[in-house]
Amino acid sequence: MSQTPGETTDRTTTASHTPPDAERLRRWRMVLGADSADSTGRTLTGRDAAMDSALNALYGGGGGKKPSDRGTGGRSAGLGASAPSVARWLGDIRTYFPSSVVQVMQRDAIDRLGLATLLLEPEMLEAVEPDVHLVGTLLSLGKAMPETTKETARAVVRKVVEDLEARLESRTRTTLTGALDRSARISRPRHRDIDWDRTIRANLKNYLTLPAPDTATTAETTGTATTGTVVPERLIGYGRSSRSAKKDIVLCVDQSGSMAASVVHASVFGAVLASMRTLSTRLVVFDTAVVDLTDRLDDPVDVLFGTQLGGGTDINRALAYCQSRITRPADTVVVLISDLYEGGIRDEMLKRVAAMKASGVQFVTLLALSDEGAPAYDHEHAAALGALGAPAFACTPDLFPDVMAAAIEKRPLPIPDKEHQP
Repeated sequence: MSQTPGETTDRTTTASHTPPDAERLRRWRMVLGADSADSTGRTLTGRDAAMDSALNALYGGGGGKKPSDRGTGGRSAGLGASAPSVARWLGDIRTYFPSSVVQVMQRDAIDRLGLATLLLEPEMLEAVEPDVHLVGTLLSLGKAMPETTKETARAVVRKVVEDLEARLESRTRTTLTGALDRSARISRPRHRDIDWDRTIRANLKNYLTLPAPDTATTAETTGTATTGTVVPERLIGYGRSSRSAKKDIVLCVDQSGSMAASVVHASVFGAVLASMRTLSTRLVVFDTAVVDLTDRLDDPVDVLFGTQLGGGTDINRALAYCQSRITRPADTVVVLISDLYEGGIRDEMLKRVAAMKASGVQFVTLLALSDEGAPAYDHEHAAALGALGAPAFACTPDLFPDVMAAAIEKRPLPIPDKEHQP
């Protein structure tokens, strides 16, 4: 619960003078809600009453009704249909609850009370706590958003994007730069390009024991009469730096409504990858149509406003487009981000994946790129991709750099909870 130092002191002082049973009843009353007031016999006052009112407006007896619904008698909760009452409620929850809780309550208000249309008003957008889910909601409103709201919406989206970039960019760059350097090592290096640490480790099996030139002298000075050497049958070197891209990355992102959080994260990562000169990055989004947003990767906000959340899904068509753009299969990583609910031709989709892998493409399937937990997905299609050597799994934003590094180096992917994957 968000509190100022003074509030914390007051709460501590009050709690210390509250009998244990009364404090326990107060906590139960807060947990159970307004309907439990009679059973607990506890009346809330002050800050507790204000918090309870904010919670009851969303989760109370009328919390499941949309603002336009009209109850038939009796007292019920709700936020009402007017923007001022909702804006006031948004201000209340930001006063009484920490940011992480505010984001959950905003999401529940949009889902339970049908408040998405109120987000079309600039005043409302200025009152909300920006987060990934809110960005997804704004993008889903799409063309319904009036011109007067678009600039405010872009400001909200940009704040979320900048926060994500600040959290994810540094580690992504560090992880992938190391992976690219390692993948560029060569087996016939010039003397100045030899990686001696890796060369010695790779040739330890070739260690030879040799007699010392002067056995007596060596024994007196070193305690041993023999010496040895490593015969470097195989030299390992660092790759020479080059202005040309070392790897081609293709992000193929499902923009159906259920993938909103993944679209947001993929746009941020796409912009980060595109800014690395050793990578050539392409971003493709799709539903039943395919849109190449590569030319917008210098600004992930432009990328997000170029998406159209919702609609059907044609993975086969999207993969066909991506496949047609591959020019260096052995140096290409294709990342399909989708829940795999295919509306196109399933067998053709699988044939395309098999063909890309056979040509040398590293193919990665992510069921989600978000922090939302286990996603819903098509288990049959996931199992079919796994049988082709392209296991499908959900990935958090924090894990994504490691997944990309493994794909670049052609190592086994760091699949979380591998035994539970399809």
